[in-house]
Amino acid sequence: MRIKIGTKIRELRKEKNISQEVLAQYLNVSFQAVSKWEQEITLPDLELVPAIAAFFDVSTDELLQCNRLETDKKVERICNTAYRYRMDAPERAEEILREGLRQFPGNEILLNNLLYVIRGPERSSEVISLCTTLVRSAKQEDVRLDALRILAQTYWETGRQELVLPTLEQIPEIYFTKLELCAQLLEGNAALDAAEQQIIVSLEHLLTMLRRVKELTQESDPQRAARCEDAARTVAHAMEGYDPKLFCAAFFSDAVRQLAGRQES
Repeated sequence: MRIKIGTKIRELRKEKNISQEVLAQYLNVSFQAVSKWEQEITLPDLELVPAIAAFFDVSTDELLQCNRLETDKKVERICNTAYRYRMDAPERAEEILREGLRQFPGNEILLNNLLYVIRGPERSSEVISLCTTLVRSAKQEDVRLDALRILAQTYWETGRQELVLPTLEQIPEIYFTKLELCAQLLEGNAALDAAEQQIIVSLEHLLTMLRRVKELTQESDPQRAARCEDAARTVAHAMEGYDPKLFCAAFFSDAVRQLAGRQES
């Protein structure tokens, strides 16, 4: 069944007594484009769907007239499938996610996952555009914050340092995580699963910060840099026998070797 998003846009626009010109100005498109959407001649770009939903203060599921629960289940399956290819075959992961977006246009979870496979200097403009859309219109706060994080990282990678701090200042400083609280306050397997997942998250953060301190002190304080590398090696050694079922073992092993300054034999 074809999604009649244009019909829904027209209904919402008339319900709120808003002209095509006002909607077009908000989306930075021509009013002719809006007119073509409403006549079902063309569809909005996928990246515009969250912004359209935000403009009318509805969810993307309502805009697309989808069943929310069923959509969430299907989107989760798509993301899980794409994740398996994220490290070794990002092109395949992107194909899976874009196919999902054809089925669920503008879904912010799929768009958020897409950001992880279109990284790189040659696609920085695409990343920035998508991040900006999600920052402005994502309904889920974790999606919006992740988009801010990736946006700041992309500005840094592309030498736009003057935009890094203003972007980071939009991210609140949080000293706890949901996983950490679940591990502390729940019981049984729920607490155990949360604790083990938090170990991986915390370990990745620790190794990343050790690497960063090493980079920053390599010339000014070589001894301190060496201590950071030694600490990373110690952590890596301690985690070598950790249960590989809890995470993507290949990714973790590679990350540990890189952060600890190891080389493949």
